[in-house]
Order: sequence, then C-alpha cells, then structure tokens
Amino acid sequence: MNQTRYEYNPIPFTDVTIDDAFWSPRIETNRRVTIDYDFQKCAETDRLSNFDKAAGVAQGEHVGIFFNDSDVFKVIEGAAFSLHLHPDAELEQFLDGLIARIAAAQEADGYLYTARTIAERNGTQEQLRADQEGGTRWSNLRVNHELYNVGHLYEAAVAHFLATGKRTLLEVALKNADLIDSVFGPNKRRDVPGHQEIEMGLVKLYDVTGNERYLQLAKFFLDERGHYHNGRQPYGNFGDPAYTQDHLPVIEQDEALGHSVRAVYMYSGMADVAALTGEQAYIDAIGRIWDNVVSKKLYITGGIGARRHGEAFGGNYELPNATAYNETCAAIANVFWNQRMFQLHGHAKYIDVLERSLYNGFLPGIDFGGNRFFYVNPLEFDGQFQFNRNNSNERLGWFNCSCCPTNVVRVFPSLGGYLYAQQGHHLYVNLFMSSQTSITIDGAAVQVIQQTHYPWDGTIKLTINPTRPTELALHVRIPGWAQGQPVPSDLYAYSQSTDGDVQPITLTVNGAPIALALHQGYAVVQRLWQPGDQLELTLPMPVRRVVSHPAVAEAAGKVAVERGPLVYCLEAVDNEGSVLNAVLADDTPLIAAKAPQLLNGVVTIEAKQPDGNLTFIPYYAWAHRGRGEMTVWVAQAPA
Repeated sequence: MNQTRYEYNPIPFTDVTIDDAFWSPRIETNRRVTIDYDFQKCAETDRLSNFDKAAGVAQGEHVGIFFNDSDVFKVIEGAAFSLHLHPDAELEQFLDGLIARIAAAQEADGYLYTARTIAERNGTQEQLRADQEGGTRWSNLRVNHELYNVGHLYEAAVAHFLATGKRTLLEVALKNADLIDSVFGPNKRRDVPGHQEIEMGLVKLYDVTGNERYLQLAKFFLDERGHYHNGRQPYGNFGDPAYTQDHLPVIEQDEALGHSVRAVYMYSGMADVAALTGEQAYIDAIGRIWDNVVSKKLYITGGIGARRHGEAFGGNYELPNATAYNETCAAIANVFWNQRMFQLHGHAKYIDVLERSLYNGFLPGIDFGGNRFFYVNPLEFDGQFQFNRNNSNERLGWFNCSCCPTNVVRVFPSLGGYLYAQQGHHLYVNLFMSSQTSITIDGAAVQVIQQTHYPWDGTIKLTINPTRPTELALHVRIPGWAQGQPVPSDLYAYSQSTDGDVQPITLTVNGAPIALALHQGYAVVQRLWQPGDQLELTLPMPVRRVVSHPAVAEAAGKVAVERGPLVYCLEAVDNEGSVLNAVLADDTPLIAAKAPQLLNGVVTIEAKQPDGNLTFIPYYAWAHRGRGEMTVWVAQAPA
C-alpha cells in the first residue's frame, strides 16, 4: 500500500535501471564493498553485540554511543535497497539473522533501546547517565536519541519489507511504534525528540499500513515542537533551543537555525506530513526556510552547516571555508529535503539544489574504494588543520560517531528514485544519468531510455517507446547552471564564460529543432509520441567563474570555478605543492581537458598564465592522492 499524496510522484528506484559510466561504478562499489564493510565495522565496534546483550544471550555492558543502534538500522535500509536491485541470497540470509537478533533485543512491550535494556538486564541502571541516556524511559529526550533511533528502525523495516516481502523487521517496528503511540500524544505525554527523524519513519509506516495513528503521531511530534506543555523546558544545547529547532512552533519558523541534520530531517518530515494532510502552514514555513538557506546559508558545493560548534547552520552569509563543517549527513538530508520540495511544487529549482548537493556535497564524503569517509567537507585545507571528527585531508575508515558512513549506503542504491517523476500525463526528467524506466499512461506502457555522458558532456538523448502512440508532456529540466544561474538566488553568480562564446541550449525531436518552451525550469514537449521517437537536449558546458554575494566575507575578492554541475578545486599535488596563495587573473582562459587516467577519469580545467599554471579538479575527487593544500575559492586578479 502507498498512501503518499505528493502531487509530483517520483518513479520508484525499483522501476529505474541505471547503466551510467559515472554513477554505476559508485553504485556497484557500494553494493560490493560499502554495505559489507559497514556491517563489519558495526560488528567490530559492538554495535551488533549490543543487541545480543540486550537480548540476554551475551554478557557485558553497552558499548559505544547511545545512538549506535541507528547506525545498524541505516545499513540494513541500504542493504534492503540493494536487494531490491540485486537479489543476493547471502546478504538476505545475513539480514534474516541480524533481524532475529534485533527482535530478541526488543522488550515485551515493544521498547527498543539497547543502552537502557542492557543496563536494566544487568542491574546497573545507576550507570545510566541522567544527562545522556536518562535514568528512566523518555526522561532525557533532549539528548538520548530514543526516538531518533527507532525512526531509522521504521525506515529500515519498510525498506526490508518492500524488498523481501518479509514482515520480520516490520513487526518489530510496528510493535515499537504502537508503544510510542500509547505514550505520546495530545492527551498523553506531551514531549518531542531532541533529534528529529522519527517523523519521516512514522510516515513510511503509514505508507505501508494505512494506519492513521502513525501519521497523526508524526504530526503530533512536529506540532508539539516550540510548545512547552506540562512544565517542559525548551530543548536545546549550549543554552540555545534553536539548536534543536525547539525555539518556536514549526509553522512560525522562517530561518534555518541549529544543528543542520536535525533541522533538515524536520523539514523533510514536515513536507511528508503536509503532502498527506494538506497542512498549508507547514508548506509555507519550509518554503520560507528554503529561501533562507538558498539565499544566505548554502555553500557553493551544496553543503550546509557552517559551524563546527553544534554542527550547525551559521548566521546569514556566514560561510567560512577552512572551518566549514558541511557534514556529509547534512548533504544527504539536503537531497532528501529538496526532493520533497520538488514533489510538492514541481519546480526545477529544487532539483538544481539537489543536484548541486549530490555531486558536490554528498559525493566527496566517500572515497572511490567505498570504505573511507569524510564526516566534514571543508572548502579549504592547509595540509595540517584537523577537525574534531576527521583529519580533513584523509578520509577515515570509521568514526566513534559513524552516522555518515552508515548514511551513504542508503543513497547509492536509491539514486534511481531521483531521476524521473510523473504527474498524470506529464513525465519529468530531473537528473541526467544513462538509464531506463517505464511508466503507464492511459493503459499504455511508455518506455523511456536516457543516454548521456553527463556530467562531463551536456548531451542528453531520450528515446520514447510507447506500446501505442501516446499523448505525453515531457518535462526535461534545464539546469540553472545552463541558464546562467548557479543557484536559485543571488547568493552566487557567474562572472563570465572563460572558454569562448557560450553556445545556446538546443532541443530537437527526431532531429528537427524545436523552440524551448520553459515552464518552472523545464523544457516542455507535449505531443503524440510514437515508438522510437527521440528527443535530444544539448546543454553547453562552458567553464564558469563564480563570485559570491558581497556579504560572504570569506569569498570576497575570490572566484570559484565550475563546469556543468561540478564545482572544482585546486589541490596541491597538481600545483607544485601549494594552492592557498594561488591567484587567477580575470583574463586567463580556462580550458576543459579530458583526463581519462586521472581519478577514475575526470575533466580537468587548466589555467595557463605567466606567473604559474593552475590545474583544477572536480571537488568530489580531492584527497585521493595524499596530504596537501586544497581550496575551492581562489584569489581573483584583475586583468
């Protein structure tokens, strides 16, 4: 059952086959390496044995952070997504065994939180910290992630059920959700999770069960935020309730504040609930907040969360480079949120931000080998500075808080779900990857085949194969970068093209040119499509210099370089060992050059100038060749 009522509905990733030179190797590495690697690390760090201890089949105290359960659930979700696309008997058998261990750890009434259950089983409740796990159930929701953990359980359970048809994990999730529904509500305990996530998970439970209680509980947790009933104090950290977005009721918020992942998970949950309930106040609020982010708080890479302190959004235009936090999880959350904003409104600007975050915010977070990760993603590195989560020039194999390594495994197998969407007789082509899918219109199956070498080349060919001639409005996104606007605001702008005159965007159907008829950022071609009809879109990819809004202090007097959807950077290994003092003259031509042997095959950008040549590489590919300086923003020198 699928109860979601977004107006613009993505084609499920299970109905999309990706066969793409750029993305398919990364998806396959995730399947063959990352999923198994993450499970191994979960075992090595006692994330798995904590369930056995909670079940009483192993001895010992809880090991690790109190939200480590959530890491296991996220990897299960990614594994389930992968099973959808690539049946794997060994992986499915492993999941069966792991789910049995999780079910055994669940208490009789549905409670599942290994940190507390182990202590109670061992008779060591006094070791539960009042300021962390909380002395009793629900006593420290501000911090302890009791509700956050099970939000990820719900998402994993739905994914596993849909992939395998087995209800083993789903029954664990439903039993837990029924417990939470019996505890929390308008006439029950009025409280909220300190870290949002359960809201999205509850909506997914509603999607597969149709049980209205789960949807209403998700809405309750959102509506309760910013209200302080029964003497509850505002939740926050560092004395600031905006850290947990508990400073105002959600419908009154208009600025992105606080912990960035918490915030954007909340905005995504608001979108999900609004799509099902018609709650216009939610839609208005997340629209205001989206405008604030895209106009004042978004990195050129699509990263969010400027401050290390609190992993938080900064103030308006606070976008430092070397100390940029830009957590990989936040980029993933930004993808989730912008997808939902598109599903609400059908506007390409949301996919523009999604694409920027996907290629330049998410993708740097994992190396080509699939087992080394960035937690933070700075825009400048001096070769020495170390962040509190990872050395910022070397991806690490794991972290004490490993939310990012376990989050990336959910993204790769589900990528197909971001490519296409349908609204009645309208098909939207949102992302450009060689792929194929099929939709149904008026009882006719319509196959769509996409061929492209994106992001290196801007030619996209779509072959439409209906089983019979079919009237269809095809909406093909014309990215903002192709229209001279890097982001849908004045936060960044292109200063000039640097490799000659910019060629026009062209569109043909069966070889015949047609005029661009743009609607909400899409070229719309409505016609009676015949089997074998071909649409070809050509997006010129000039190299562009980017300048920031003058209020962004750390980008003042500097430029960044882009080509197509990719942000570029200078790395020391390509530039005589140093890049932080590099200067790029305004009149220096920037030339794109194919480098098939470099970094799994990239297009570099070369700047040949009298005082020293510069070589730019895609930002997602940095930090694969040893320690050294890196920068995205380069000092600008007038011609």
